[in-house]
Amino acid sequence: MSDILFILNEAPYGSERTYNALRLAVTLAAQPEQGVRLFLMADAVLAAKAGQKVPAGYYNVETMLGKVVSRGEVALCGTCMDARALRDEELLAGCRRSTMAQLGQWTAAADKVLVF
Repeated sequence: MSDILFILNEAPYGSERTYNALRLAVTLAAQPEQGVRLFLMADAVLAAKAGQKVPAGYYNVETMLGKVVSRGEVALCGTCMDARALRDEELLAGCRRSTMAQLGQWTAAADKVLVF
């Protein structure tokens, strides 16, 4: 099995970086031979906020992130969450507060690291 780590930094909406990272992560997570982890930093932590409502026909990063959570792991930078007043209880189920130490461990263990 190949372990792939995605590090996301961009806001969930406004640019397509997070959207494109999640498209790839969802595709890879669907393959049984791929282990997928996402670490959300900076404005990307807002992608894990539960209860997102977007206009009809617009992509929903909460839904996309849920597909990754069901097959992989999603962690958020706790310092970045605090800077944005994002509380643990506001997170999508399966997403969790984490640390730079965890990111360091995941990075060292990953076969591939993709940064968006």
